[in-house]
Amino acid sequence: MKIKVGFGFDVHQLKDGHPFIVGGVNLEHHRGAFGHSDADVLLHAICDALLGAANLRDIGFHFQNTDPRWKGISSMILLQETVKLLTEKGYTIGNIDASLCLEAPKINPYIPQMQKNIAEAINIPEEDISIKATTNEQMGFIGREEGVVAYAVCLIEKN
Repeated sequence: MKIKVGFGFDVHQLKDGHPFIVGGVNLEHHRGAFGHSDADVLLHAICDALLGAANLRDIGFHFQNTDPRWKGISSMILLQETVKLLTEKGYTIGNIDASLCLEAPKINPYIPQMQKNIAEAINIPEEDISIKATTNEQMGFIGREEGVVAYAVCLIEKN
């Protein structure tokens, strides 16, 4: 068995009047993430971690923001497509560990639903998906609520 580790990072601007979707959950907040797809920063970081672990480049390579097929698409679909790419190469997912960095809203109440959404989308147990959140202590673009950042690491296995 071959074990590989991947790291992912994503950032999105926050703008008034946009939905704020994180981990497939629509958060109640006056600002939301702006992007070509639904701008789900958490799922984008997870996709990049998975793709990187399998040496399959990055999310922008597979789902270009200039391609109209991906305009406004749910990032859950992007995640499922990413897992298909891994499956084609013979990989399975061991676990995912992710962190969000934003000032508001508080993420803790939403984490169980995010874990459930991701687990169902990629067919792994919820217990193999860790999601944490922190603030940036009111510093920088995150502290001013101008953006949101997500980091993810994953372990994949190939038999």
